[in-house]
Amino acid sequence: MPIAGVVADANVLLSAAVGKSALRVFSDFEIEVHASRFNAEEVAEYLPVMARKYRLPMELVELQWKLLPVRLHAKEEYNRYFDEALAALEHRDPEDAHVLALAKSLGLPIWTNDRDLISRGPDCYTTAKLLRILDELAGA
Repeated sequence: MPIAGVVADANVLLSAAVGKSALRVFSDFEIEVHASRFNAEEVAEYLPVMARKYRLPMELVELQWKLLPVRLHAKEEYNRYFDEALAALEHRDPEDAHVLALAKSLGLPIWTNDRDLISRGPDCYTTAKLLRILDELAGA
């Protein structure tokens, strides 16, 4: 069963921006990746931290981020699911509600390495699991 697309959390987008294995989702497969504008702003905020952590030139990390084919969505597109997502994440990071609400709105699984999002509604795939599935589908 093919995966039409995924809703990406900031952590996997940051990983892709610094060239970790998450980048393979974009470079090796034709899968539509969606994210909230909120999460995109979160990624942009943490790019300098990631560049320092991995000792990469900031310009390279910024360019990689800008080149990732991510379809961004405004909160208005998933707002009707936002309160429900906040309630589902009670006592967890409320910022994760953007990913959960967008996934519910689009009817897509979540791509994240954040344990708080796993088992909160839609299917969730870690980078490793998503790559395994995509590799299997490509080989089929």
